[in-house]
Amino acid sequence: MSAGLRIAFMGTPDFAVPALEALIDNGYEVVCVYTQPPRPKGRGQRVQPSPVHQVAEAHNIPVHTPKSLKKDEDARLVLASYEPDIAVVAAYGLILPQEVLDTPRYGCLNIHASLLPRWRGAAPIQHAIWAGDAETGISIMQMEKGLDTGPVIEEKAVTIRPQTTAQSLHDELSALGAAMIAGVMGRLTAEGRLESVPQNEDGAAYASMLKKDDGRVDWTQTATEIDRQIRALTPWPGVWTLTADEKRLKIIEAEIVSEEYTQPPGTILDHAGHMSCGGDTALRLLKIQPENKKAMDSVSAINGNYIKIDDVFS
Repeated sequence: MSAGLRIAFMGTPDFAVPALEALIDNGYEVVCVYTQPPRPKGRGQRVQPSPVHQVAEAHNIPVHTPKSLKKDEDARLVLASYEPDIAVVAAYGLILPQEVLDTPRYGCLNIHASLLPRWRGAAPIQHAIWAGDAETGISIMQMEKGLDTGPVIEEKAVTIRPQTTAQSLHDELSALGAAMIAGVMGRLTAEGRLESVPQNEDGAAYASMLKKDDGRVDWTQTATEIDRQIRALTPWPGVWTLTADEKRLKIIEAEIVSEEYTQPPGTILDHAGHMSCGGDTALRLLKIQPENKKAMDSVSAINGNYIKIDDVFS
């Protein structure tokens, strides 16, 4: 089927791929794709096109990779030449100037991974887990000049469970966003318009871009707070602590334990890898990575003398 809409798609990472594929699979005419330029990736640092770029090329869709749309007038003119009816944006990574927002007949829609206005910004998935939110979701938003401030067309919530990780939530929301944008395009095709509701500024929160230092553990926090940090910041930027001999130890997976301990926070308590945390709480380290070593369980790390019982991490 041909859905009649001329769609410009703008996205870059894995998160955006299901949305692009959903539009293609549902017969929509994706006339062009805009994505971040190819970059070095992996251990060999080979220059590779983005995941969205690869999907577009596989479907013979023209791909454009400007470094900026604010500064590159030619890139804006090329976009206009496609005469798109609408642009669908998902984790593109570039700021869209007003001229671009105004180019498609129906404007630009963003697939945003939170329940707006909570967690506007660059890292909504991680911040929702880290903050202990009970739920998050996808918002399909009409884009405007402000950062994730535009009116919302549709929202759907998902539950954040005690075992939810940034990766599992990323995958769930990516699939949900793809299904939602296909449905929104169906309504636009049938009705020629989309209803939207302005965001309420009450409860607005900003999900700042993550930095490597965000991953450092403060052992005076409770086990619950540290567990959320681990689930939110793995794999990026990664959660870490310094061992007694000042070496960096990455913490990949842990679990909260019910026992109470009174040793100073950050102490390795036993061979099983229990760690004392703030408030007399404790975590058990399940998977860790000593500096310049492969990931292993805490028993192996203790047996290998990478960490020692009664050591205090900082």
